[in-house]
Amino acid sequence: MRRRKFITLLCGAAALWPLAARAQPRVGRVYRIGLLETVPQSVNARNLDALRKGLREHGYVEDQNVVLIYRSADGNDENFPPMAAELVQLRVDLIVTRGTPAALAAKNATTSIPIVMAAIGNPLTTGAVASLARPGGNITGLSAFAELMGKQIEIMKEMFPSAGRMAFMANMGNPVSTPQWEASKSAAAALGLAIELHDVRTAADIAIAFESFAQQKITAVYVQVEAVTQQNQDLIIRLADHYRIATMSGSRELVDAGGLASYGVSYPDLYYRAAGLIDKIFEGTKPAELPVEQPTKFELAINLKTAKALSLTIPAILQATADEVIE
Repeated sequence: MRRRKFITLLCGAAALWPLAARAQPRVGRVYRIGLLETVPQSVNARNLDALRKGLREHGYVEDQNVVLIYRSADGNDENFPPMAAELVQLRVDLIVTRGTPAALAAKNATTSIPIVMAAIGNPLTTGAVASLARPGGNITGLSAFAELMGKQIEIMKEMFPSAGRMAFMANMGNPVSTPQWEASKSAAAALGLAIELHDVRTAADIAIAFESFAQQKITAVYVQVEAVTQQNQDLIIRLADHYRIATMSGSRELVDAGGLASYGVSYPDLYYRAAGLIDKIFEGTKPAELPVEQPTKFELAINLKTAKALSLTIPAILQATADEVIE
């Protein structure tokens, strides 16, 4: 594994050293933060580590002056409303969410407990907030929305130039899915690609989708970043390996598991920044007064081991510009 930005990160770490003096545990109140997450902690480790790092830099140390209460929907969006209600009953001081279904469940569960969206597809079109500048109510956070479908499909085409058809695999029950599908159709048409939609809401749906890909000789699939696909990423990778299908995603997680490539926002960066919003709220700022922040860091990751298994030669320019290449 090699990292193009190692030196930059090293310098950045040096710049953060003065924070160590500030990041002493705060004395007094112990805060309880509820987390509404799409997948178990073991799958979500990078994001949780980033959140904990950000909290420490603001003086919040887990099990000393802050307690994290984790609830996972395990890939089933229907689990969010009862879990949100449970966190309200536990009287947590703040709720952190990932994804649109989790954010909406938390918003419907309470109008008083502050909510910080660590990442959400499009907070405006889904009704999570009234506006980005003044979200209103008890909710704020970070948007993971960016017009990236064109770039993602373009990268897939560069890596797999012989692919004339590809699939878009998504949970169409998620409010963000329809806009993403429309954007993917436009992007594929511009590149002369045919693209097919496959709606997946369970593990069984995913297995059926891959059987269909094989029958239709579809060799490249875009995998939506969503609770169902996150929970079943190991199944997706096994089926992709079995049928020799290239996978593209908007999240590094799938590449780490064995997918071909990903290009999208840095979710650990969003979680790290969420800690700053949490600190402001604990210091007394109302969520309604904190603008929803936009993503600023994007990552391209490529798995050369997977490319080799698929007999693909990744262009040198893509390897050179990637933030991480798994060899």
